[in-house]
Amino acid sequence: MSHFDSTKRSLEDVLKDVSNGKIQLPDFQRGWVWDDSHVRSLLVSIARSFPVGAVMLLETGGETRFQIRPVEGVKLPESIPAAELLILDGQQRLTTLTQVLSIDGPVATRNEKGRAIERYYYWDIQRALEGVESLDEAIIAVDADKCLRENFGRDIKLDLSTPAHEYEHLYFPCRQTMNSDAWEEGLQEAKPEQFGLYMKFRKQVLQAFRSYQLPVIQLHKSTSKEAVCLVFEKVNTGGVPLNVFELVTATYAADGYNLRDDWFGSTARKVDSRHKRLTTEPVLRPLESTDFLQAIAMLYTLKRRKADLEAGKTGKQVTPVSAKRATILEMPLAAYKEWADAIEEGFKRAAKFLRRECVRDGRDLPYRTQLAPLAAVMTILEERWKEPRIYEKLARWYWCGVLGELYGGAVETRIANDVEDLLTWIEKGDSAPEPRTIHDAAFRPDRLDRMTSRLSAAYKGLNVLLLRGKAADFFWKGTISELEEENVALDIHHIFPQDWCEKKGIPRQQYNTVVNKTPLSYKANRMIGGVAPSIYLGKIQQHEHVKIDDKEMDVILSTHAINPALLRSDDFYGFYSARKQALLELIGHAMGKTLLHVEAEQAIDTSEEEDEELQGI
Repeated sequence: MSHFDSTKRSLEDVLKDVSNGKIQLPDFQRGWVWDDSHVRSLLVSIARSFPVGAVMLLETGGETRFQIRPVEGVKLPESIPAAELLILDGQQRLTTLTQVLSIDGPVATRNEKGRAIERYYYWDIQRALEGVESLDEAIIAVDADKCLRENFGRDIKLDLSTPAHEYEHLYFPCRQTMNSDAWEEGLQEAKPEQFGLYMKFRKQVLQAFRSYQLPVIQLHKSTSKEAVCLVFEKVNTGGVPLNVFELVTATYAADGYNLRDDWFGSTARKVDSRHKRLTTEPVLRPLESTDFLQAIAMLYTLKRRKADLEAGKTGKQVTPVSAKRATILEMPLAAYKEWADAIEEGFKRAAKFLRRECVRDGRDLPYRTQLAPLAAVMTILEERWKEPRIYEKLARWYWCGVLGELYGGAVETRIANDVEDLLTWIEKGDSAPEPRTIHDAAFRPDRLDRMTSRLSAAYKGLNVLLLRGKAADFFWKGTISELEEENVALDIHHIFPQDWCEKKGIPRQQYNTVVNKTPLSYKANRMIGGVAPSIYLGKIQQHEHVKIDDKEMDVILSTHAINPALLRSDDFYGFYSARKQALLELIGHAMGKTLLHVEAEQAIDTSEEEDEELQGI
């Protein structure tokens, strides 16, 4: 069974239906954005009978209901019948043509610099008749007062402010393209000697618009919301990508609820912003509206799943826990209202948990995609998440996701599984199997030999583990975490300096890995410079503001999983092997897994790989 029809309709009929409200826009469509040059180009294309692409429309009246609005510039009476068709693709073209050809008012557009302007469009009849190659220059745009100015707006070059002036200069208003009877009558009275010239223009230019056939793809009203979303994303490749939040917003608006106000707030309607409340937590700043909807969807389906199991349903009768787009699109408004406030508190608890794990800022968050399942679980646990036994399980799950690098790319299935698995594991204890993310997580020791990009989740995660282990700065008194809170300039720096390594012939693909890097203050890094560790350690220890002995410095070095003796002896390869093993122990402890050591010399990848994994952030 086909879900759409393909046909052709006259441009005149389509614009008529747009103007009378039979064709409108679903509320998830963005505003009209075409600039003046695009407007002119479209008019010329139709004047030359060139194809301008198909328009895709969706029948109304099915189960998929959206809040709708007329095309920009169209004024509809309150008693207008409901729309029959919604524009999915072709909004920019139909809005342009409606404003230019059908509406008696200036066209709201933008100039080449993006500044909002209002313009009326005209055909220079004489220029248009010089041939198709002159059509580009035959279209002119004048200001909202219908005058064309020069000399920085001081002088009027062309005045078309009255029909008499239009007849005098032989400029035809584009807004009368589909019906020029009144203009023709005026021209016959004012300039009868020019009427023959005008008729040639009507035949060569206007007739192209009046006979233009627009390809139309019409989706049946049985089309699902998920299909509408997918179709919209496929056909609107040049626009702003549509996310599920926009579709849900339009759906809930049809039931009288403004989801956009709830999420972003509204000063005019005195509605607080849920997003603003959440992102006061620095670690939640990357949070997106879709993450929030996913968390609600998982708890909504979890509740339904429990009810199905209690009712004795089996197999496909039982609702699965889901965070998929289709689930979110089918989620009723009642479910959002039931869970939204509780989920907000769940995200706040998630932020507290992450702070305890030393993830304090969104820039240091390995995976944004772990926020939704963590918040969903926190919503159910409430304050129980602080219990030592439960906290330990949450931390292990979290670090397995990060260091196992399991939360990049498409994770809808994983996050839904994790919510159910985690809650079962917490409630039933060790009699329940470990969550799939813990089971699936693995960290190959040679991964450390290839980890060079600070954008990778494991790289960020390892840095956080060092902070969690109270890594202290080489120069300033205090841990890196304490200095960060005091806004001291910090970054991740080489332990064996890059210049020193280059001079010693140490391969970049080895000295540039995370094994030879650690979080330090800018001041400490400046003192390290490009000299051997044995030299820079002495400089730091003897600095007038530091003054510490070897034993005290060795304690600081050990907080970074560094063997002090190997560093002081400038033994890069010995240092590298020892620190790699220390980092593996740190990672293994966080994941609750035993990691086997692989000798550095055997594991180095000579391809100079720069890890740029997709982190969902």
